Amino acid sequence: MDMKEILKSGIEQALQDTINSGDLPAGEYPEIVLEVPPQKEFGDFSTNIAMQSARVARQNPRAIAEALISHMNFDWLERAEVAGAGFINFFLKSDMVYDTLKAILNASIEYGVQPLRARDTIQVEYVSANPTGPLHVGHGRGAAYGSALVNLLRAAGYNVQSEYYINDAGNQIDNMAISIEYRFQELQGATLVFPPKRNEDGSMPEFDIPEGALVFPENGYRGPDIIETAKAIAEREGFDKLNAMNEVDRVALFKEEGLKEKLARLEETLRNFRVTFDNWFSERTVHETDEIHHSVEALKALGKVYEKNGAWLKSTDYGDDKDRVVIRDNGVPTYLAADIAYHRNKYDRGFKEMIDIWGADHHGYVCRVKAAMAAFGYDPDKLTVLLLQMVALFRDGQLVKLSKRSGDSVTLDELIEEVGVDASRYFFLMRSLDSQLDFDINLAKSRSNDNPVYYIQYAHARIHSIYNQVREAGIAFGDYSETDFTTLTSEMELELIKKLAEYPEEVVQSAEHRAPHRIARYLYDLASMFHSFYRQGRIIGVDPALQQARLGLITAIALVLRQGLGILGISAPEKM
Repeated sequence: MDMKEILKSGIEQALQDTINSGDLPAGEYPEIVLEVPPQKEFGDFSTNIAMQSARVARQNPRAIAEALISHMNFDWLERAEVAGAGFINFFLKSDMVYDTLKAILNASIEYGVQPLRARDTIQVEYVSANPTGPLHVGHGRGAAYGSALVNLLRAAGYNVQSEYYINDAGNQIDNMAISIEYRFQELQGATLVFPPKRNEDGSMPEFDIPEGALVFPENGYRGPDIIETAKAIAEREGFDKLNAMNEVDRVALFKEEGLKEKLARLEETLRNFRVTFDNWFSERTVHETDEIHHSVEALKALGKVYEKNGAWLKSTDYGDDKDRVVIRDNGVPTYLAADIAYHRNKYDRGFKEMIDIWGADHHGYVCRVKAAMAAFGYDPDKLTVLLLQMVALFRDGQLVKLSKRSGDSVTLDELIEEVGVDASRYFFLMRSLDSQLDFDINLAKSRSNDNPVYYIQYAHARIHSIYNQVREAGIAFGDYSETDFTTLTSEMELELIKKLAEYPEEVVQSAEHRAPHRIARYLYDLASMFHSFYRQGRIIGVDPALQQARLGLITAIALVLRQGLGILGISAPEKM
């Protein structure tokens, strides 16, 4: 049990003792919440339980606070004080701080990892980009966030399954196949003409079409990756074989082979970005099993879908601004119908909670899917949709919109190649998901203390550099069971231990708020404290007892840095 839990347990006991003594009346008292005060003079922890309890106790908050303090066990407290309108500030004894450092070193790689709660099953679905082209930097932010969230939830004790929903059915896949067909013809000498963008009124501007040229489909995929895919398939299957096929069969082949290749490249990009999934769910599944039809028919039977030039979901019954079409008047299901069937499948798999990470441009879709789940009788609150805000890339202070290679949006592969995985992931994760992110490429590439991920990693590497110096000096270290940590008396040393003690609670709170950026911020603060400590105090060449205690302290720091970086999917180098 860490310091915070011990203190919380002590306050709970004091509250019960205060009630038993008659100083406070019995009743439903609120949960005790402990915070770390913003300023050291306010103690190690504080609580507003007295103010929160005023309505139940029908007493002045300061009187409640005084009563609680009078029943506190001070074996582990230096003192407790009432402040302001009724805050209670706690000052811990040094012995408790030293015991915490010992506990961290004893726990080793298990420090901060909460026990598995097998029944607390959470499914996290993220990225889920159409497999029609390379991932771009926006997908990169979702990939970094989703994978870090999965790691964070697991560290906090949740039973998590990660999933990628493959949009491998529908018009976008058909358009990809036709695009490959046109690029295949281009490989054999055909001239392609690309239609311009439509006018604001929806009309198509006039454009020249040379004799014999092919007009590329308006909704086709124009990226250079389609050329590469066409070339790869043609070389693998053979031009003669492909030309001997009729166009319908050839496009069908391009559809299947193109999808395989796109998925393979997409999976490779994600793997290079340290992102893997427990399950890849194919959209085709809900088509092939007729789950879309069954879902719509079930909603009809429940009176939640009506016929009017197609089939419409009564989503306005659940707060939507208008009803939504699920089956078009030509009998073709909409994307919403497929999403309804997919999410019904999720609910039927029995997760306690489901988290979807979508782009901010899908915000209007949230109400529709939740409405359908509520219509089925499912609890819509079991589905949490987190919206990912945009990423703006900057180089030399200028906004970067286009890829140097293709003239299209910058791909995740290009960013990884230029900036690296560690810096890319940290920069994607250092801000809250719901805030727009300005990504400074120059800063991310720099090897300076201004670069936050470099600053954190350098702290870890610096500790290992100290280890090397200690080994060269022939000093034994690593077993801290008999180390006297009471030799750590400076304010910086004690503050470092207290900061380390916050880590388990930071993991729990970050997971509860679905906020990996809190871990990124915590690591930066810890690294900053370590660098200050390193500049202020020697480790080698001091009194042997103090030397061992400081080695134990920096070992605990390295341990927490490595644990936290691991949650973020970032390496903890031992040398830089």
